[in-house]
Amino acid sequence: MATTSIRLDQELIEKATIMAKALNRTAPKQIEHWAKIGGIMEDNPELPYEFVKQAIIAKAEREAGKLERYDFG
Repeated sequence: MATTSIRLDQELIEKATIMAKALNRTAPKQIEHWAKIGGIMEDNPELPYEFVKQAIIAKAEREAGKLERYDFG
């Protein structure tokens, strides 16, 4: 993945640093996470945040091979 340096507001960086520490991420990874969720939410304004969050978790579980088959009924 290519990277690019950008200028960000210091307050955003401070908030990201606090959240990143709490969630065991780096500040740049926290900002990437927020951007990812923001993009999904803009593309799907009808979806609640919790649904988007769970979809991201499910995708990560699938990529890690940790999903179990679910049989309806």
